[in-house]
Amino acid sequence: MTQLPKKLLKVLANRKKEETFRSLNSLDGLIDFLSNDYLGFATNETLFSKTFQLLLTENVASNGSGGSRLLSGNHKLYKRLEPMLNGFYKAEAVLVFNSGYDANMGLFSAVPQRGDLIFYDEFVHASIREGIRMSNAKAYSFLHNDLSSLKEKVALNTSRNDHEDYAVYIVTESVFSMDGDTPDLKAFAKFTTSNGYHLIVDEAHAVGVLGSNGEGLIPELGLEKNVFARTVTFGKGFGCHGAAILGSEDLKDYLVNFAKPFIYTTALTPHTLATIITAHEYLKELGESPNTLLKENIAFFKSQLKAHKIEKFFITSDTAIQGCLIPGPKKVKQVSKKLIDKGFNIKAILSPTVPEGQERLRICLHSFNSKEEIGLLVKLLASFI
Repeated sequence: MTQLPKKLLKVLANRKKEETFRSLNSLDGLIDFLSNDYLGFATNETLFSKTFQLLLTENVASNGSGGSRLLSGNHKLYKRLEPMLNGFYKAEAVLVFNSGYDANMGLFSAVPQRGDLIFYDEFVHASIREGIRMSNAKAYSFLHNDLSSLKEKVALNTSRNDHEDYAVYIVTESVFSMDGDTPDLKAFAKFTTSNGYHLIVDEAHAVGVLGSNGEGLIPELGLEKNVFARTVTFGKGFGCHGAAILGSEDLKDYLVNFAKPFIYTTALTPHTLATIITAHEYLKELGESPNTLLKENIAFFKSQLKAHKIEKFFITSDTAIQGCLIPGPKKVKQVSKKLIDKGFNIKAILSPTVPEGQERLRICLHSFNSKEEIGLLVKLLASFI
């Protein structure tokens, strides 16, 4: 087997030297404050059983889809899933993708055209950035959650755009994956709508846990008609896999024809589709009970931070994602190691995932975390930081 080129070996060596080297490991058996499984659906036995029963009812015994959706992979469960998602998310049309990364790559690489302008929050997910990079549009970042910064960037760059027919896309998230905070979506929607721009919102970390039935912040705020496209994912609050783009029928048709991550990939398995269906139905059956438990845990966690006088280390967030800033890769990794040794599964988040100097512990709260676990975690954090 041939060796990795020397220049790539040097890059890896630099990662190790800078304490930012990534590796795969398994920390089974620890108390979960790490995963995005906010409601515990990923390991829910009732949900597992209901999925199996749905496959039996639909007389499905397939291990795989056999091809892309445009070939042999457009399984009959898609015909049940996408209309159900229309109603759940209050959307005109839904197109299911294999993952949130695929969905964002497909949307941003296909829709914005040469001469168009994209303005995106500086902290948007890597999948959005990569999709934008693959488009032919010009893109500009604005300061995180800062509408004034956005307006300044839009005014400057639209005034000097020499294309007669161009579209403007404003891109943000409803809950940011590393900070756990939210923008003023009503203000963003008002700005984009009044100017004829196209607002795109990634709801990956909102669906399942926010909204009256877990449908996310956009429906909760009544902004569905003000948003050009929404990305929702099923691997977090819903505990399964896959994603979808929500928008108009025309947008769906366009993506089916031009979104390469959709066109040229094998479709999701029937079992995955059944799990997505069952997870949404199961959440509706449960009502607000898992969300209520999660909200209580978030409030208790924040009260404990205040009691132990360490709230100053945390990014302001009212969501399940709580970021404890510990600048410097070596130091944050040391604190993470101490927590792991005490039985808590919490990892350090390093550059380039977050800006250099903003290294942190990303603590994810869940409906299944006990008050005793949360209290002990905060007590240990107070002693370590």
